Amino acid sequence: EGMVEDRYRILAKLKQDSGYYNFQKRTLSDLFRDAARQGWAATVSDRLAWGRMRMDPADIADVTGYTYTYLINGMAPADNWTALFAPGERVRLRFINGAAMSYFDVRIPGLKMTVVQADGQNVRPVAVDEFRIAAGETYDVIVEPREDRAYTLFAESMDRSGYARGTLAPREGMSGTLPDRRPRPLRSMAEMGMDGMREMPPAAPEAGDMADEMPGMDMSAMSQSTEGGGADAAMIHGLDHHGPGNAMVAMIPRSRLDEPGDGLEHNGARVLVYADLRSVEPVYDKRMPGREIELHLTGNMERYMWSFDGKRYDEAREPIPFTRGERLRITLVNDTMMDHPIHLHGMWMELDNGTGAHSPRKHTVNVKPGERLSLVVTADAPGKWAFHCHLFYHMVLGMFRVVSVSDQPAEPHI
Repeated sequence: EGMVEDRYRILAKLKQDSGYYNFQKRTLSDLFRDAARQGWAATVSDRLAWGRMRMDPADIADVTGYTYTYLINGMAPADNWTALFAPGERVRLRFINGAAMSYFDVRIPGLKMTVVQADGQNVRPVAVDEFRIAAGETYDVIVEPREDRAYTLFAESMDRSGYARGTLAPREGMSGTLPDRRPRPLRSMAEMGMDGMREMPPAAPEAGDMADEMPGMDMSAMSQSTEGGGADAAMIHGLDHHGPGNAMVAMIPRSRLDEPGDGLEHNGARVLVYADLRSVEPVYDKRMPGREIELHLTGNMERYMWSFDGKRYDEAREPIPFTRGERLRITLVNDTMMDHPIHLHGMWMELDNGTGAHSPRKHTVNVKPGERLSLVVTADAPGKWAFHCHLFYHMVLGMFRVVSVSDQPAEPHI
């Protein structure tokens, strides 16, 4: 990923306007098209809901192809980075997302890819047409190009604002056709579990106090929903709202391990999902976790703030304590409307994706909006280790913690 703007200039623009680089926002023509498809009442209701949250459903990437040039091995799309093959041979390709802020959807039109490694760890082969790769992740795939022609390696940015492109060819100087560009995805309330997400109220809400703390939010609906007790009120009063560093909360977070992600659903292709990943070797530590740590991924897009549990790194300097040798579960809950690739240094994270003893080991795990997922860790590396979002600007603005592995006993439950 090549940048034509200084990173600090980019950061300053994001702090002033989090949507500065998003040139794909919905327009008046989108309004009329949506109304024709789903009716004016539903369309207006949807627009008002997004407006109350000060959010944009087209806000898929913070920094886009407007300022980035997407590269393969340092080469821009026009440079046509090329790898050679002999027709009929098996070729192993290792895809490493070394970008600072970008997700890519990777495909090779005309070729099936068989995924054999995730983050350098062997997985049972999975044949796919496409996969999404988050910043920091790696996937190894095997392809078998049989024809004497060029194939395009196409890595489209998740928000469709640009692409990286290379070529797999039998000879130098060849190039394959570029696939048609796809429309940019839009987040929907339903797929993000927004029927289970709410704008942030304090633990014991008073409408006036909320308006002071969260300017611009529709507090009338909040106060009405908490009046008269009942299950809904109990859920709201029981929330940990994480403070002003967080703009919303997932009331009913859910697993999204079997979902390919925004823009990849129902496209007729076989897309890799986390539920597909099964480690070839069973986990070496077969103990059940002795305790659980729950961390919420939090942020405020309007202010461009990112954190864990509503606290930036400079506000939560105490390390997260692991006891050396213990087996523990880390549960991540994404209370934001952005994807976050979470990276742990020093130790493997076993993704609890329903495969039991064959849970895949990863060093970076993507957490979708409104998602709740669990990771199991054996604390076998003494010392202090970084634990952070792999999106650069999210990390430097606070979504960063330190894990400390020591012989000091930790609390049985956190």
